[in-house]
Amino acid sequence: MITDMNDIRPISRRRGSGGPPLGVLAIVHAGLFLLALLVGLLLSGADAFLSPFAGAGAVAAHAHSDWAAIRIGAMLQFGSAVPLGIYGATAFARLQRLGVRVPGPAIGFAGGLTASIMLMVSALGSYLLSRPELTADPQLALAFSFLAFAAGGVGYVVGLGLLIAGIAVPGLILRLFPRWLAWIGLVVAALAELSFLSLAVEPLQVLLPIGRFVGMAWLIAAGFLLPMDRREVRDARDARAEVRS
Repeated sequence: MITDMNDIRPISRRRGSGGPPLGVLAIVHAGLFLLALLVGLLLSGADAFLSPFAGAGAVAAHAHSDWAAIRIGAMLQFGSAVPLGIYGATAFARLQRLGVRVPGPAIGFAGGLTASIMLMVSALGSYLLSRPELTADPQLALAFSFLAFAAGGVGYVVGLGLLIAGIAVPGLILRLFPRWLAWIGLVVAALAELSFLSLAVEPLQVLLPIGRFVGMAWLIAAGFLLPMDRREVRDARDARAEVRS
């Protein structure tokens, strides 16, 4: 029996050192990103999602008429990149704490950092697009639009796929969360990595929204289900063993 409060403190510290809640970080990331899309839709309508493939003239006209919507969206998108980077670092530390000593967590951390940086680059490209003094030249406006599209599309989704794979693989092997969730993560990660082909094969751009939105949902689910420490893993395994017996 514990009679000294000093005996409790080390345990409390260990339990409280798991970092920010992963599920909450993923919700904040997805919420800010979706809010950026919603603001653009409310302020600009369907023109908010004008593709750079529409041409220099259309992009420049959009930049001049809807600069406020573009700028607010860029601000929110930049903000959404911050919790994503924290998610990658926290997931890496969490998996290390769970005893995962394979390259997976490091790959996931690299992917999360890449996705976060690419999202920031995309947001900065959109911000530059919202500056009328910079987009008087339609070709320059088109260049900013393609930068935002490429970084926030392929760059972000490929990084996100690495983050998901870095969590899903050890999650599947060590049964850190339900197997069905791990397999969904692996499928999403594979599709996200294949999206790089869309740089040359434009019809494959359909993979980008799949990797983006399904990936966001997966990070939320995995964030809430990934154990905090080895004790939780043991308890879950014991519970499964009791059910089987």
